[in-house]
Amino acid sequence: MITLDVGYVAAGLFFAAASALSAVDRESPKRWKNALFWGLLAASFLFGARLGDLANGVLAIALVLLAGVGGLGQGRPATTTPAERRASAERRGDRLFVPALIIPATALLGALVLRRVEIHGSPLLDPGQATLISLALGVVLALATSVAWLRPPLLAPLQEGRRLLDTVGWAAILPQMLAALGVVFAAAGVGDVVGGLAGSALPLGGRLAAVAAYTVGMAVFTVIMGNAFAAFPVMTAAVGLPLIVRRLGGDPAVMSAIGMLSGFCGTLMTPMAANFNIVPAALLELPDRDGVIKAQLPTALLLLVGNTLLMYLLAFRR
Repeated sequence: MITLDVGYVAAGLFFAAASALSAVDRESPKRWKNALFWGLLAASFLFGARLGDLANGVLAIALVLLAGVGGLGQGRPATTTPAERRASAERRGDRLFVPALIIPATALLGALVLRRVEIHGSPLLDPGQATLISLALGVVLALATSVAWLRPPLLAPLQEGRRLLDTVGWAAILPQMLAALGVVFAAAGVGDVVGGLAGSALPLGGRLAAVAAYTVGMAVFTVIMGNAFAAFPVMTAAVGLPLIVRRLGGDPAVMSAIGMLSGFCGTLMTPMAANFNIVPAALLELPDRDGVIKAQLPTALLLLVGNTLLMYLLAFRR
């Protein structure tokens, strides 16, 4: 049975390659710092399950210190030239999108078909992680297709990946860190504390107040943690289940669906959601790194108000 470990191994090998290539890049002003940063991240993916909680915690602190003290550097990877890439794009046209489309197609195939395939009574893919495993397999398949079709220099795919990592910098691992923070918050009982405060502050039977506390709380916690999935267990344990579902009899399905949408409103408003708001600005070299957030802010606030009203109108209809 193929498990999610295949995805961790693939990611770990890529980060290990980025570390090695950074170490030999003499034109990079911070090549050893970059090499150590990506090397530690590779160790996390490859050996994290065997390191134990303390070692993984020390590794995470080391990553934060490396990124926080002086930041990472921008290397000069040896890859294809802009002229070569432009000529290849003009020659192949829209067919260049085929490798990118292989990834979601493989993920969809895995979620709908491969998760049900069995070999000698054993499932081909871990049923609980079939979509993520298929996504990782899709990336590998798309890479193999691109190399076989485009025939770039041997190290070009790895060098291009390292170039993107250097451009994005530490923000590339922010989603992983923030997801871990959400687990820490839940384990530390932050939801219980917030729930106690909300329960004592909100009036009995105040449906709109409870809904607003949940939706706005989802947005605020997402702004803090940068990840609605990390905010969801905290706010659902604090307000959603005890107040909206148990005390007021709300529909948990409606509450959860609209609650996640409310969290995504927070995603639009925070630099902590670096993969959505900071990385695009860096890759596009926008003069204002907060320009994406500023453009999204009015829409996010209107959507948050709309989600609050929708939950108030729909969650208590059963």
